[in-house]
Amino acid sequence: MRINKFLAEQGVASRRGGDKLIEEGRVTVNGKPAKTGDDVTASDVVEVDGKMLSHKVKYEYYLLNKPKGYICTVSDDKGRKTVIDLLPANTARVFPVGRLDYDTEGMLILTNDGELAYRLTQPKNEIPKTYLVRVEGTVTDNQLNRLRAGVEIERGVITKKCKLNVIETNKSFTKMHIVLTEGKNREIRRMFEIVGKNVDFLKRIKIGELTLTGLDRGAVRKLSQEEVFYLKNL
Repeated sequence: MRINKFLAEQGVASRRGGDKLIEEGRVTVNGKPAKTGDDVTASDVVEVDGKMLSHKVKYEYYLLNKPKGYICTVSDDKGRKTVIDLLPANTARVFPVGRLDYDTEGMLILTNDGELAYRLTQPKNEIPKTYLVRVEGTVTDNQLNRLRAGVEIERGVITKKCKLNVIETNKSFTKMHIVLTEGKNREIRRMFEIVGKNVDFLKRIKIGELTLTGLDRGAVRKLSQEEVFYLKNL
């Protein structure tokens, strides 16, 4: 098994985060510094920051209704609040699947199942994620159609086609549901900036057909076996 996949399954970090730990020299295999791309077996001793990891893993799956003011990392060297701070004490070591911006709220899955995390975050799998967006003022049909067709948010980077439906509008604001199958950094906010609109509220409300129903802002619960099965087969 690749070392970054093993670290993800241990809940240490995502695969990309695991690669970073390896590059920083914080991971050893059998007492020697690990290298990106190394393979490990059940007989290898893997340590992170001097702490040995077990090859036995019990997967945990949580659903969080993230509030604003938290970052989607396991820890933060600037002392900011992270989504891990919202989990109950003695929760298994897990990491957030994908990211929601500091000022974005809503559905976030946390797990130590690296395979599920990889499945849900890879753009090629086109997992639909639905967001509630509120922008200032009204939005024209031309602006909506541009967003649906895909816009260039930076040089050479064009967003995929998306579903976008207005659910409420007046002179002060417009509320919409937008469904994306990719997750570029600050994608929705940047998309609306391109058409001259400012997003003043953003919340992820669905992954596939999984919703936040009954889960208050800042609350967390374990996913059921049926929900985990559903996500693994999206």
